[in-house]
Amino acid sequence: MSVPGSKKSKIITGFAVIAVLLSIFILSSQRHSSAEAKGSDYESIELFTDVMSIIKKSYVEEVDTKKLIYGAINGMLSSLDPHSSFMPPDTYKEMKIDTKGAFGGLGIEISIKDSVLTVISPIEDTPAFKAGIKPGDMILKIDDKFTKDLNINDAVKRMRGVKGTKVILTIMREGFDKPKEFPLVRDIIQVRSVRFSLMDGGYGYVRIAQFQEKTDDDLVKALRTMKEEFKGELKGLVLDMRNDPGGLLDQAVRVADHFVSEGQMIVYTEGREKDSKSQFIARKGNKEPNYPIVVLINGGSASASEIVAGALQDHKRAIILGTQSFGKGSVQTIIPMSDDSGLRLTTARYYTPKGRSIQAKGITPDIVVEAVELPKSTAKKDSLHLREKDLENHFETEDKTAAGTAKKDEKKSDKKDDKAEKVPTKLEDNLKIDYQVLRALDLLKGWELIKSMGNEK
Repeated sequence: MSVPGSKKSKIITGFAVIAVLLSIFILSSQRHSSAEAKGSDYESIELFTDVMSIIKKSYVEEVDTKKLIYGAINGMLSSLDPHSSFMPPDTYKEMKIDTKGAFGGLGIEISIKDSVLTVISPIEDTPAFKAGIKPGDMILKIDDKFTKDLNINDAVKRMRGVKGTKVILTIMREGFDKPKEFPLVRDIIQVRSVRFSLMDGGYGYVRIAQFQEKTDDDLVKALRTMKEEFKGELKGLVLDMRNDPGGLLDQAVRVADHFVSEGQMIVYTEGREKDSKSQFIARKGNKEPNYPIVVLINGGSASASEIVAGALQDHKRAIILGTQSFGKGSVQTIIPMSDDSGLRLTTARYYTPKGRSIQAKGITPDIVVEAVELPKSTAKKDSLHLREKDLENHFETEDKTAAGTAKKDEKKSDKKDDKAEKVPTKLEDNLKIDYQVLRALDLLKGWELIKSMGNEK
């Protein structure tokens, strides 16, 4: 059944009128809500100025206006998330020094978790690390000051100080019956970003403690030195980012770039503003050979270290071993202010190449391996198993052949040579009793063995 032309045109005209009316209604609603929002903002600002005026006039003591403003800004930012904060000029100056790797204090990366000041991770070879502070520790008091009402900046100020001065942290930890006091002595924190060691069989070990301005340069030097020492390409690599609290985004991208193919995504960010949306793609250039990699992470691995681990995991370039990472997947933009203060504002979230959000989730290891404290004597033994030679009063094999005599002489000679050899560094000693590192090395050796078996066929 067809509709006559005149009737059809009336229907179309009717729809057009309705559409125009809807558009006018929507526009007027938007303007009204925008006006309402502006009105609400003005009312809030008026309330703020009223409160400030009352404080200035009636508070029991005279108050500095700048102190009031700084306090108000701090409160405003702390209501957003644990990582947004206001930095007065002195704190802002210290923050810029931190990225260069030297400052005075205890060596702890902290955050606010469930309204409690919490340790993300202690930095290696610092007073906090040596005293046994661990990721997840809750700092209840700094000296005699309870931390409940402290923001991050105030807490950092109280822990920073002159080398040689003392500070007591009151810590609550899972497994503690009651809080425990940890007395510490402040020191100059020289954060060594990259440490490395060539392990048995041509496998490399690289430890990244924090992502600083020279992390990528130091990594390049470490890889080159190990190759020169081994006189060839590495057979595999253990990349240790346990207790690495993060640092500079560009350095994390550059580190991942060595191991990810050209054109592949490393990380991307999403935020409300256009500038907050960005993608970081692996560039053209010298890449590391396609040797196997095991990345070590734990609950103290956060931010930049999670970006590297996530990229290598998504591209199946490395096996992630250890425990769940911290889950700091937000981007903080540092904005300089007119009075030399600074604003640290969360402006975006990080996503791995496959679109996984790191925020509050972290990176899940491919192989979960808890940290185990091994006895130091383990380093001198072939394995953890008890052997005949380990038993008290065991007797030696009596070998009466000439070859046997030669072997005994050879043993004596070896002992003399051992004394003349280079003394192992503290890092090398620690690796021999680090259960997670040993598991990672076994994994690399197992991969090499399986590959060689396949080649034989």
